[in-house]
Amino acid sequence: MQTTQKPSNRHETRRQNTLRQLARIGAFVEGTLSSVKRRGCRKPGWQLTYKVKGKTRTVYVPMDMAEEVAGWTKEFKRLKKLARKVTRHSLAIIRRHVTNRLAASRIRASTRR
Repeated sequence: MQTTQKPSNRHETRRQNTLRQLARIGAFVEGTLSSVKRRGCRKPGWQLTYKVKGKTRTVYVPMDMAEEVAGWTKEFKRLKKLARKVTRHSLAIIRRHVTNRLAASRIRASTRR
């Protein structure tokens, strides 16, 4: 059961908003869609290039799928951007927690004297 807590700071609020955006990500594929010149044809062919264990792989994309695959690659770029935002805000939350904990220990130490 998930409780609805009010986020305590701006980083938690922004992280929650970004996570909601991540939930709306559609189909995606990692890689770069490139047009390639085909011998004897006016229209370009399409290929998707991606990495697997550090090696570049290429797969032919049929012309009738090129537009759809282009949308998938855009969704992947959006996914990466949102993941970076979540990471940035999560790190800020960690840093804030450490800072608050150190400040609290200083206050406790000063009241004991």
